[in-house]
Amino acid sequence: MLEHSIDIQLKHPDDSFSLFGSNERHLRLMEQELGVVIHARTEKVQVIGQEEHVEQARLVIQSLLVLVSRGLVINTPDVVTAISMAKNDEIEKFVALYEEEIIKDNYGKPIRVKTLGQKLYVDSVKRHDIVFGIGPAGTGKTFLAVTLAVTALKRGQVKRIVLTRPAVEAGESLGFLPGDLKEKVDPYLRPVYDALYQILGKEQTTRLMEREIIEIAPLAYMRGRTLEDAFVILDEAQNTTIMQMKMFLTRLGFNSKMIVNGDISQIDLPRKVKSGLIDATEKLSKIPQIDFMHFSAKDVVRHPVVAQIINAYEQEALAGDGRASFETIGEPSRSEEDED
Repeated sequence: MLEHSIDIQLKHPDDSFSLFGSNERHLRLMEQELGVVIHARTEKVQVIGQEEHVEQARLVIQSLLVLVSRGLVINTPDVVTAISMAKNDEIEKFVALYEEEIIKDNYGKPIRVKTLGQKLYVDSVKRHDIVFGIGPAGTGKTFLAVTLAVTALKRGQVKRIVLTRPAVEAGESLGFLPGDLKEKVDPYLRPVYDALYQILGKEQTTRLMEREIIEIAPLAYMRGRTLEDAFVILDEAQNTTIMQMKMFLTRLGFNSKMIVNGDISQIDLPRKVKSGLIDATEKLSKIPQIDFMHFSAKDVVRHPVVAQIINAYEQEALAGDGRASFETIGEPSRSEEDED
């Protein structure tokens, strides 16, 4: 097949460093993922390869240059997202991801969505009382949920944040885990703590927990409560039973929001126990104020090989015992249908 070549002019010499990355790692990533050869100069970039791949590289580079022209710093995750969107013929929506800032983190850096799936998820949370985020690790479900909860708290939209998860992990139950309640829950909520620390800082997180404005507790401690004026997050929801999921969802009070996150390819329940998350997708999809957002490997904002690993495992979907591909369970979300 004949090779195709194009030149892309850079308007300013300073654009090259931000676009190329340290030691030109951004360009090397484009070469590896798009199957092209890139020759970089201070004033221009030459791309060589098959015409389709060259066009994808051109769109990626030009989209990243728009961000550079707006004064944004280009990081490797930005390049990964742009490449993924180019491969999926979605690159025209890339720049729009950077137009809305959710909140600034503890270091003053803006937090924004990084994929179309994340944008649909955030938009859905704004419009619905209960949102299910279903998909693999690395798609930003937990981090975005905590970010939206903290944003709502800071804006006075809710009075507290409640974070919970089932205490089932590879056959272990809460009663058989060592230590007191806090020690039992904390190890399994590490991603939640990491998100809180990044957004609020460790000291402020600790203060808010001491004042019970942020509450972290196992799912069993939700029983018998009505959670009003609260932003409630259930993580690792694939490990709830049907009755646990029903119990949790019916805790919703006035002026509250719930996010239920899970990865139904990572179920740790006994094999004959159906996941409450899967059951919920089957029973609740027609309720207007509940939405189901399905993430896929293209929403993974990690090293590109991680998305490839997820795709490889997803080729063989498990079915029949409450364990299945996150691409094959549940109705499409109304948000996704609205996009069509």
